[in-house]
Amino acid sequence: MIQLKSLLNCIDNSGAAIVECVQCVKMKRAARVGDRIIVVVKKQRNFGPESGPGGSVSVSAANKVKRGDVRHAVVVRTKKGYQRKDGSMVSFADNACVLINKGGEPIGSRMNGIVGRELQDKKWSKILSLAPMQL
Repeated sequence: MIQLKSLLNCIDNSGAAIVECVQCVKMKRAARVGDRIIVVVKKQRNFGPESGPGGSVSVSAANKVKRGDVRHAVVVRTKKGYQRKDGSMVSFADNACVLINKGGEPIGSRMNGIVGRELQDKKWSKILSLAPMQL
């Protein structure tokens, strides 16, 4: 269950490492797997080593988002367990999301980590195709 001020790991290669939820879109309850949320980038990921001793390259060219950016995201994993229609209980080790643009396309081109199968029911097929594994 993702709500206001929840911290999530970003599992794509958009440049964000940790994001904070600031709003659950179109709902008053907490967000679950497959729901759209609005997040703020709290910590960004560094790709590759810094340049030499005299260089001051702090952000790689691969970073598509910066610290403080407000973006849309889709929740792909939640630590809180939930029950599927077949009766099985599913919970993950952490809370995770994938950054998307306003049109619903993922910002990153790769995912690292598993995603929940509930994305298929909510029509996030592009995220499912980029993910290495579904659970």
